[in-house]
Amino acid sequence: MSENSNDFNPSIREKILNEAAANETFPAAKPILNAHAHTFYSFNYKGYSPTTFALEAKRAGLEIGGIVDFDVLDGLEEFWTASRRLDLKGCIGLESRVFVPEFSERVINSPGEPGISYHMGIGFTTTAIPEEAQKFLDSMRHTSETRNRAMADRVNAYLDPLVLDYEKDVAPLAPKGNATERHLCLAYALKAAAQYPEESALRNFWGEKLGVAPEDLKELPDGRAVTDLIRAKTMKKGGVGYVQPDSGSFPQMADMNKFVLLCEALPTITWLDGTSDGESAIEELVEVSRSTGAVAFNIIPDRNYTPGSPDQKLTNLKQVIQLTEDLGLPLIGGTEMNSPGQKFVDDFDSAELNPHRESFLRGGRILHAHSTLQKAAGLGYLSDWAKGNFSDVHKKNDFFAEFGKVFSPRGEQVLLDRLNGEMLPEQVIALAGEAMVTS
Repeated sequence: MSENSNDFNPSIREKILNEAAANETFPAAKPILNAHAHTFYSFNYKGYSPTTFALEAKRAGLEIGGIVDFDVLDGLEEFWTASRRLDLKGCIGLESRVFVPEFSERVINSPGEPGISYHMGIGFTTTAIPEEAQKFLDSMRHTSETRNRAMADRVNAYLDPLVLDYEKDVAPLAPKGNATERHLCLAYALKAAAQYPEESALRNFWGEKLGVAPEDLKELPDGRAVTDLIRAKTMKKGGVGYVQPDSGSFPQMADMNKFVLLCEALPTITWLDGTSDGESAIEELVEVSRSTGAVAFNIIPDRNYTPGSPDQKLTNLKQVIQLTEDLGLPLIGGTEMNSPGQKFVDDFDSAELNPHRESFLRGGRILHAHSTLQKAAGLGYLSDWAKGNFSDVHKKNDFFAEFGKVFSPRGEQVLLDRLNGEMLPEQVIALAGEAMVTS
C-alpha cells in the first residue's frame, strides 16, 4: 500500500508534508476559509489528518485553515508545524459539550437536551499547558471514552448478534483512541458488512434492527445515509443507547471557559441555527457566556441557509452575525467535515454567504493573528499587552484583523527575532509588513 498523509504513523505524515512543501507549487490564497474542520483525532469523514487538512487547504487556495477536535488537542503540534511549513494562516481549537445552568430548562444547540451546549475554545498554540488545565483536558478525554463505552454496551445488547469489541473494532479507528459517536456508527457499519457479506442479508439485518424497510436503506454498507440512520436510531434521543444527560453529565460552561483561558486561548460560543428556545434568546445566552470569559463566536454556515431559498434560518444568521459585530466577538466559521458529504469549504460566492464573507475572514484573521503573536511573544488577544494597548474591543479587533491580513507564517522568523512586549501596536503592524517583504 502506498504511503499517504492520513497514515496513523506520524513519521509517514511528516515525510509527505516535507516532500509536498519542497516540491509542490500551490495556488495563491483566495478570500475563503475553513477554520473549523475536525481531523481523524475526533472523526473526519475523509479520514484527514491534521497534515492532510493543511495540505488540502493550501492546494485549494484557502487563506485560513483551522482544525477543531472534540475533547482533545492531539492534532495541535502537527497542524501548527504543517501550517508553518506550508505558509498557511491557521488556528487550532477544541470542542466539547457543557452544561449552562441558566438555561437548564431550555434547549440550546444540542437537540432535545435542555441546558446542554456545544462549546469551544479556539486559538490554542501549545500542548504545554498548566497542570490544572491538563487535568481538565484529561478528564474530558476520560469522560468521553467512558460515555462511549457505556453507549456501545447498550447498543451491543440491542444489535446482538452484531457486537462490537471496543478495543478491536472502535479504538483503532482513531489514532489515539479518541472515538466519537461517529466512530461507533462506522464500526457497526463495517462489522455488519463483514458479518453479513450478502447484500440481502445485510439489508434484512439493518431493516429489522433500525425499523425501516430493507429496500429503503441507502448507501450501504457504510455511507452517510446508513451511518446517520444507525446514529439516529440507536444513539440519539429515543434510541436504545441514549441516556438523557443532566447537570452532571458534562462540565459547566464556566469551568470549560476557565480551562481555555488557562491555555491562553479564546473561549468561544457556538451557534446551531437560532431555532431552539435557547438560541432564540441569543442576547441572553451571549451575556451568560461572556460573563465567564467567552470572547468569540462560532457558526457552521452551511446549516444556516437553503441555497436559493431565503428562510427563517437565513434571517437568524444575518441577525446573529450583526450581533457579533456589534459586540466585537470575532466570528469563526467552517464546515466541520465530520459527517459524510460536508463541503471542504463553504460557498462564499453564494448569494446567501457572500454578504458575510468579510465577517468570517476578519474573524479568521484575528484568530491567526492571536495564535501567531501569542506563540511568538505572549502578545495574544487576551494578553496583558493587549489589555494595556486596547481599551476598546473594536479597536483591538481592528489591530488583530490587520495583522492577520498582512502576515503569513513564512515571516515568522522575523517575529521571533524582533517582536517584544515593549512595541506599540503600530510598530507590530509595521514589523509584520517588513517580515513579509524580507522573507
